Amino acid sequence: MESSPEAHALAILKNVWGYDAFRGQQLQIVAHVGAGGNAFVLMPTGGGKSLCYQVPGLMREGLCVVISPLIALMLDQVEALQARGIAAALLNSTLSDSDAATIEQQARDGTLKFLYLAPERLLTLKTIALLRECHIGLFAVDEAHCISQWGHDFRPEYRRLMLIREQWPEVPRIALTASADAPSRADIVRTLDLEQARLFLGSFDRTNIFYKVVPKHDAERQLLDYVAEHAHECGVVYAVSRAKVEALATLLRRHGYNTSIYHAGLSDADRSKNQREFLASKRMVMCATIAFGMGIDKPDVRFVAHVDLPRSMEGYYQETGRGGRDGERAEAWLCYSPGDRYRLRKMILASDSSPPRQRMELFKLDALLGYCESAVCRHQTLVGWFDEAHPGSCGMCDNCVPERTSNLPMNTVPNGHRAAQMALSAAWRLRNAECTHQALLDTLMGRVTDPVWCRDADSLAVFGKGQRMGLRGWQGVLRQLYGLGYLQLDPHQVSALRVSDKAMRALQQREILPITLPAPWAAEPENLPMPDNPSHQTPAERTRTAPRGPYQPVDLTGLSPAATARWHRLRKWRTDIAKSMQLPAYIVLHDRTLLAIAEHDPADLESLALIGGFGPVKLEKYGATVLELLEELRDTVH
Repeated sequence: MESSPEAHALAILKNVWGYDAFRGQQLQIVAHVGAGGNAFVLMPTGGGKSLCYQVPGLMREGLCVVISPLIALMLDQVEALQARGIAAALLNSTLSDSDAATIEQQARDGTLKFLYLAPERLLTLKTIALLRECHIGLFAVDEAHCISQWGHDFRPEYRRLMLIREQWPEVPRIALTASADAPSRADIVRTLDLEQARLFLGSFDRTNIFYKVVPKHDAERQLLDYVAEHAHECGVVYAVSRAKVEALATLLRRHGYNTSIYHAGLSDADRSKNQREFLASKRMVMCATIAFGMGIDKPDVRFVAHVDLPRSMEGYYQETGRGGRDGERAEAWLCYSPGDRYRLRKMILASDSSPPRQRMELFKLDALLGYCESAVCRHQTLVGWFDEAHPGSCGMCDNCVPERTSNLPMNTVPNGHRAAQMALSAAWRLRNAECTHQALLDTLMGRVTDPVWCRDADSLAVFGKGQRMGLRGWQGVLRQLYGLGYLQLDPHQVSALRVSDKAMRALQQREILPITLPAPWAAEPENLPMPDNPSHQTPAERTRTAPRGPYQPVDLTGLSPAATARWHRLRKWRTDIAKSMQLPAYIVLHDRTLLAIAEHDPADLESLALIGGFGPVKLEKYGATVLELLEELRDTVH
């Protein structure tokens, strides 16, 4: 009796990789593709994308052709497959003619199972002719975000991969990426003709990564202080230029750190050597440009530090995802300044990209800066960029852990609701025109430029109502609206902005918009509601619906002396546990839970289980210890 695709996939996983079970959606993906289905897979960095095409490649008869953008990434995959006894090879320009001919013949006669190609190689007439002579069982397009002209790492050659569906329409296709926003996804689907393919969308939330953002004032000193906290660990330090990468590596070496470098200016041999040393090391800091890291599967990277602002949320997400691939705690540390935006803006405008792409890149740059300036949960903001909902209060970022918020240059309470409402109102009123970033600023500031005049924006009720905030204040508000997904690029007209569905729902439901104003602009402009929306609020309503800030001190008023003593003793115990486990304190137990224990003084596990926040897992972990502490305190009192 023939086995099911699921059973076949599990048998291959066990026999080749030695694992008994897949993770997450992997089994559904490999079974679907192994049975001949097309798929589009969005899975976070470190989620195990390679298995999603390698297992189906072994399930299906014929050659699995893998298109991938980097030689180092392909070489890594080929060596890993070969180590498992699987016939895999890479065709590229570094091979001798005889070696290339041998691989081509193996592909023709069916002894080769996996053939890795860069898109440039695939698109040559010679390679197309070769593949026509082969029995192909599967095409896999890795790092598929490179296809999209609106993606953060666009490669023009990837656009021509539509050739796959034209030349081999009957061969199943799987496209995989860890970082594609909604416009990029639509572009990938259209290019590879995956409209009828099954979409597998995993969670983008890397719950084991602690995100921290600090304002830049002395980047070298700040980096040294930060790396000192991770002196015996592996990490990656990203910088914007080759020169800066080399300078930082020299600085770290001078202070005794085992350091290597990686950037496009090195020879292929040097890059490969440095990468291998890093993969094998238990204590090394890799200083690199963004040329480093795509697909690098090193499990024990404990920190990823950016000393310069990245260019997009997708890029930042992908780069920070190189930390903590083993599921253990890792940190993402970003040191930024407004000057970073100025330098990157110059680079974008000086590039040979088309004007629409330049506008898109500037929008994404501002969105990332908005992420830096925001007081909203960073996990919530990051996964929200990929259209995934997140409740916030993650306990794993500087905006959600009270003791880490002191470095933020912003007020910690979202005090920009009305400014955000005014900006959205202006954008909504300009919706029938081309609502660009500049047009929106001009309208809010009351500047009569020719474009504004042509749109009749000066006749709008919002025109000039934001002069009191000033240009820099409004730029900060707009950046946060971009980063939080309240204002988006119009996918049909990339230079134009549109008010997102998320923003419309928030306004209709009278939600407080979590925009934070920097101190110089903390005084809010007058409230101008969105037209035809129930956003009018009385002061009493605003008070009722205003969110609490990231941290509210615990009010011990009214506690008895004994309960107060219990509170302080429990808090000290929690601090010791948190430090030993390298966790934020309220990941162990929340303040509200400790306060309830202090008030009720439970004497047994059954009573303790009734305390909010003390579920079965925490009861098993900490229940006996908490009861012992309480008993000791009772003995002391008596």
